[in-house]
Amino acid sequence: MPDQPGPDETAALQPSLAPPPVPSAAIRTPDQKLRVFVSSTLQELAEERRAARAAIERLRLTPVMFELGARPHPPRDLYRAYLAQSHVFVGLYWERYGWVAPGEQVSGLEDEYLLSGDRPKLIYVKSPAPAREARLEELLGRIRADDAASYKPFTSARELRELLADDLAVLLTERYEQSLPAGVPAPSPPPPEPEPGVGALPVPLTSLVGREGEIQEVTGLFGEPDVRLVTLWGPGGIGKSRLALAAAAALSGRFRQGVRFVALAALHEPEAVLPAIARGIGLRDPGGPTLAQDVRRALEGRELLLVLDNFEQVLLAAPLLTDLLSDAPGLRVLVTSRSPLRLSGERQVEVGPLPLPDPRHRPTPARLLASPAVRLFVERAHAVKPDFELTASNAAAVAGICAALDGVPLALELAAARIRLLPPAAILARLDQRLPMLTGGARDLPARQQTLRGAIDWSVRLLTDEQRDLFTRLGVFARGFTLEAAEAVCTPEVPDVLGSLEALVDGSLVGQEPREEEPCFTMLATVREYARELLTASGNLETLSARHAAYYHALAARARPELRGPTQAGWLSRLDFAHDNLRAAVRHDLDTGDAAGAAGLAWDLYMYWWIAGHLTEVRAWMEEVLTSGRPLPDLARARALYYARTITFWQAEAKPLAPDLAESAALFRAGDDPWGAGLASLSLGLALGTALPPDPAGAAAAFGDSLAFFRQAHDPWGEAMALVTLGRAALAAGGVGEAHARFGESLTLARGAGDDLGLAIAENHVGWTSLLLNRPDEAREHFAAGLALSARLHHDEGVAYGLEGLLAVAAGQGDVGRTARLLGASRALREQTGLIHNPNAAFYQGAVDALRSGAAATFAAEEAAGHELSAAEAVAYALSGPNAAPGEPHDPSPALPVPAPSP
Repeated sequence: MPDQPGPDETAALQPSLAPPPVPSAAIRTPDQKLRVFVSSTLQELAEERRAARAAIERLRLTPVMFELGARPHPPRDLYRAYLAQSHVFVGLYWERYGWVAPGEQVSGLEDEYLLSGDRPKLIYVKSPAPAREARLEELLGRIRADDAASYKPFTSARELRELLADDLAVLLTERYEQSLPAGVPAPSPPPPEPEPGVGALPVPLTSLVGREGEIQEVTGLFGEPDVRLVTLWGPGGIGKSRLALAAAAALSGRFRQGVRFVALAALHEPEAVLPAIARGIGLRDPGGPTLAQDVRRALEGRELLLVLDNFEQVLLAAPLLTDLLSDAPGLRVLVTSRSPLRLSGERQVEVGPLPLPDPRHRPTPARLLASPAVRLFVERAHAVKPDFELTASNAAAVAGICAALDGVPLALELAAARIRLLPPAAILARLDQRLPMLTGGARDLPARQQTLRGAIDWSVRLLTDEQRDLFTRLGVFARGFTLEAAEAVCTPEVPDVLGSLEALVDGSLVGQEPREEEPCFTMLATVREYARELLTASGNLETLSARHAAYYHALAARARPELRGPTQAGWLSRLDFAHDNLRAAVRHDLDTGDAAGAAGLAWDLYMYWWIAGHLTEVRAWMEEVLTSGRPLPDLARARALYYARTITFWQAEAKPLAPDLAESAALFRAGDDPWGAGLASLSLGLALGTALPPDPAGAAAAFGDSLAFFRQAHDPWGEAMALVTLGRAALAAGGVGEAHARFGESLTLARGAGDDLGLAIAENHVGWTSLLLNRPDEAREHFAAGLALSARLHHDEGVAYGLEGLLAVAAGQGDVGRTARLLGASRALREQTGLIHNPNAAFYQGAVDALRSGAAATFAAEEAAGHELSAAEAVAYALSGPNAAPGEPHDPSPALPVPAPSP
């Protein structure tokens, strides 16, 4: 039995408010390591107890696993002695409260908690718990109310092991930091690696200067259990976004699902916020009216920090955050905005200028560098002019620049960018000439914002006429733009766009985004707004907006054939970067009454909207086209009807869809658009086949028409999709052989066209009929090929189908572990992306149920483990082959290289 802890050890484990321990000269022996007492029931949490022991021993601590203490009638004095000699209390709870011995008021389980006293308490509660006993629920309620206890839910032994190891590490770090002598800063943890893909936390290219206090304030707020929403607010250019990134990086380790970042600067309609959040958390938009429900379902049970950047333009959407926070207890939200949101429970952090040098002291270099404003200016100046140094001769001028610009970070960066051409004294002189203007902004703006506007204006005034003209015209773009786009929109008025753009980048008015495909550029939101104001004042906004829309119409037309072939993946990436400008182009068409233009752009990018998951946006645009009251050309109406009805086909709306889809097909046919007629006929067949009552004859005729139209259009992708649909119809009628032949034809066509999406769909369908024809090895090959292609495209729906095909093969062969793990992985992917509809579940549900009933414990454990896999891990496991051992790392097959799908 371990020795009784000495007084110095006891002091080291007092709550955080206690003073640091007095150093002791005692020498610790190996058996005197920190001891962690684990309290739980035995039988129902046996696996979890093993996981807890593994986590404790991983940190080289001593687990105190008093087995008798968890039995119905434990020897009370004995477990009290064990507990008295332990330093940390860990409680594991699920459904059972434990037996209350004769003469006792509480069970041994509750007694152990009551006896834990002032020890640090880490509490973990397993869910779901449908049969939780009432007395345990009452105990958990009291524990939740105990602000001295850490309380976290978990779903699997694996998750518990990671949670406990992390929490013990944090606990030890906190105790270590308390023991440091005054004035010695605690080491900062390295920033976490960002998660790749949409919604990942951006990695800044420059360091953050002078915001240590604000970071500590934000992280401290999120450490309070009742703080769920924090808003960083202040004027434009003050550094809110940069501060939010640093605070989020520091906080990411506290959340099991990490941090997701959503940029809102390009949005102007409150209705666009929910789709943006959905994309940011990895939710694939199914294109129906249930997006809010899908977002809530995806967030439910996740521990996640959501960063929403530039909320000021969509303040009317603020109540949405209250709804999300109410429905998702594990969600925390960090917002940047120029105005507070004014929501209940919101904690506001005003972000002000950087501290300036103390004017009471002589501006020596050493004293000035104590000022964050000076440090920022010097660091940015050194970046553009490496030999620049703060010296005794320029110290006063640098201090004057910082004071004149009021310590506003963006203003300091703009001024520092000029150090390549002007010494500090010359910069200060020019600022002094502009001081009346720098404080002469609109009277209803904060003084610091007036200063920022003046600093931007001063920076723009330093440009040549041609450079200034380009800067003004770039205000027409939403967020990023390419060199090609800038040249198309801004010439012939700006003859040398590339040269002028280079000057804007050098002056920090335009940023460059590293992308392999083509030169890409961005502008800070505040700088872009200033440019747009100049453009409006110039009287050229209408002309430039029309030119901007025309360019993105042309880009969409170029993309249309490229989105169905070997160039598909590259164009998907290119259109993702252009998405905000594409949205702006459609908005321009709708606002100017050009319904045909809006429908045409939407139609050209059919494949992009589908794969990228923007269908709700497209549907809303097309509903606006249909309800505008303006006369519509036939093709525009055909396209709008197709999008507005097909996208919500599976939502089972009360309104019948077949009449509108029949009209759409007829209008396409009359307009000599066989490709459109093929798509509309395909959807018409689906609508007729699932109507109440169904019309199988009408559906078959529509499917036949669709195939004929695609052949007329000489479009192998469309023909392949029509064959897949005909095959599914044959399969529903029991014709497995006919379906297999149709799917095989589709596969041949898609392979010849080099279209990854069509090929993935065909591979998956051939896999199902191969399985039904009792050819499991052949089915596995097809499912694996489709899964690898879907992962390469970042097409989450195809990934889910591939996982489910391979789990069906495993289920048919009686592989309990592989079946359960793939089932858990596919379920997690569908939950997180909103792709709940799974038409293939009926093919394998019976086999899965049989395996589950025959090995319930193993099945549950493996399913829970699969649910914890990321999409990339799930793909790698699925492609590793049926002989891979569950729980071991898996690599994709060398023949099928699989990049990580975006979250």
